[in-house]
Amino acid sequence: MSFTDTYGIQVFSDRVMQQRLSAQAYNSYKQLSLDGGTLTRDVADEIACAMKDWAIENGATHFTHWFQPMTGMTAEKHEAFIRPDGDCALAVFSGKELIKGESDASSFPSGGLRATFEARGYTAWDPTSYAFIKDKTLCVPTAFCSYTGEALDKKTPLMRSMRLLNASALKLLARLGVRAQRVSAMVGAEQEYFLIDKELYRDRPDLIYTGRTLLGRRPSKGQELDDHFFGALKPRVSAFMRELDEELWKLGIPAKTCHNEAAPAQHELACVYESVNVAVDHNQLTMEMMKRIASRHGLVCLLHEKPFKGVNGSGKHNNWSLQTDEGMNLLEPGDKPWENPVFLLMLCAMIRGVDKYAELLRVSVASAGNDLRLGGDEAPPAIISMYLGDDLCRMLSDVANGQQPGRADREFITGGVDTLSPVMKDTSDRNRTSPVAFTGNKFEFRAVGSSFSVADINVIINTAVADSMEFFAAKLDECESIESGVREIVRQTLEEHGRILFNGNNYSLEWAKEAQRRGLPRLDTTVDALKRYCADENLSLLTRHSVLSRTEIISRREIMLENYSKIVAIEAHTLIDMLRRGVMPAAQEYTRRLADGVLKKQQAGVGPSAEMHTLSSLNSLCNQLYDACSALDMALDEAEGKSSEMEKAECYCEKVLPLMKLSRGYSDEAEALCPLDVWPYPDYGSLLSGTSV
Repeated sequence: MSFTDTYGIQVFSDRVMQQRLSAQAYNSYKQLSLDGGTLTRDVADEIACAMKDWAIENGATHFTHWFQPMTGMTAEKHEAFIRPDGDCALAVFSGKELIKGESDASSFPSGGLRATFEARGYTAWDPTSYAFIKDKTLCVPTAFCSYTGEALDKKTPLMRSMRLLNASALKLLARLGVRAQRVSAMVGAEQEYFLIDKELYRDRPDLIYTGRTLLGRRPSKGQELDDHFFGALKPRVSAFMRELDEELWKLGIPAKTCHNEAAPAQHELACVYESVNVAVDHNQLTMEMMKRIASRHGLVCLLHEKPFKGVNGSGKHNNWSLQTDEGMNLLEPGDKPWENPVFLLMLCAMIRGVDKYAELLRVSVASAGNDLRLGGDEAPPAIISMYLGDDLCRMLSDVANGQQPGRADREFITGGVDTLSPVMKDTSDRNRTSPVAFTGNKFEFRAVGSSFSVADINVIINTAVADSMEFFAAKLDECESIESGVREIVRQTLEEHGRILFNGNNYSLEWAKEAQRRGLPRLDTTVDALKRYCADENLSLLTRHSVLSRTEIISRREIMLENYSKIVAIEAHTLIDMLRRGVMPAAQEYTRRLADGVLKKQQAGVGPSAEMHTLSSLNSLCNQLYDACSALDMALDEAEGKSSEMEKAECYCEKVLPLMKLSRGYSDEAEALCPLDVWPYPDYGSLLSGTSV
């Protein structure tokens, strides 16, 4: 079969449901997935039975409620369809089992929402995301909540924000005279990752335990020549990408683009736009399949945000737009954007939302790994700003001032070659340093970490934009006409929130100073960001719109703080172990070899030699490494002794991480002095070029 024939064959899709369900059951399902409600017992049983029969026909033997707890990964508990019946067995899957499951929630992060002995958690079927088959198991996408109803997952707040966004957008569109039944956030996620040789990976404890290299000097050649970006794929990488596409397509995941990224051994995959809830589910599956398929090719897929020092880190660009049920993109400017009230208000909703809730956007991309990436190597800085391009900024200013924007003639790029077709020039260039950039008919959020679920960022975007839409709808009610109301909203938005707009180089020191002058928040670390998570204005946004309760927000902050501390602690302990059991013994062994050489030369009457200088340097570095490891031990004990999660995280951030950086510096200096046969771990050159063979 061709790839078009196999696309979605492992998905209990709308097409499959139409074939296998009665008209009544299918219509009930569609009503549930679009507008909510409940299913009758008979309809639920019919859908479950059809799912079971289809799954068994496709080789499945088990089912699971597939959910996304606060670990950032997915979880599943498999149940066999089998039910003994005397000497025989029946295959059974009921509507009750489809709609509701019970899971032991005791070992999932809860941030204090429930005590460890209170183990009950519930999974509830999400009919807006299709069931699928993976590992001969029918996977039913579900939400996950506690016995008392609080969300213990990432899907539930996302679905709440989707409901809010739809209602707010319909309200604003109605004021503008635009008919629509439904508005959905559409997301296309770009996934960056590294591939390294599995055998080399096995010799690096830091990669095994933390996903990143905790030591290692930069190779002679990294990404300086820009020759890896979009370069020809190496055979092993190409084979991996082909199989990955095939497996993703079977799951109905619209993988579209794959290529080499900027750093050696770095690559990217991008998917076609989907409803945000489905896009989140599909991205979680994509990360899982990347790791699994890489292993089949003798490779390891690294999803850490900064696996290698000195080269590009990995992000996950979240491309976000709004679409009606009839396919209208609300962020499409059209030929005359200044005469397009829908586009103008949607653009202003984003400007207002990003400025007012920049702190929450920063929180949504906060982690120990992402802190290492933000601010360089094609990653945006921790200062949240928005790029629109000079043309759009001028147009908004003209609209606000009641002026008729001048229509610029369309420009073409010819390249000075007669045989090349002219290429139409876009209204603005792209700003690769901006955290939030308008890219024609969508916004690209570039600060999301590569290992993240994209649920968190989209919860905040949806809620912040919905908040602005409701504010604008109320404003329009106060105005004499739509035209004057839109103009006033644009004027007020630029006046109160224009500070968030910046079209220049976000990496420059001048911008950092300018951002401070404008009063934009600068939250460089995860700890800085989490200190602002529960600020009054941030709590108000999420609780006012019933996206998260105060209790759920506080619990999420505690989970993020605890996770930050645990990650840094694991990294620090791994680094100490590698230094004490690998680096220091290797360096000391080499010093003994050098000392023997120096002694022989002295006995032969040969004067001072290069070996003596190397010997002195290595002895000094070994002493410094010993002292640094001792200091790191003390800092770890101090951090663990803190009474609150915030105090622990602060200590890890302010004391443990600097000592890790210091220790790494000494180790990397020692590596430069030791020969390859002595050094205990594969070096950067081997790791970054290992997929070439």
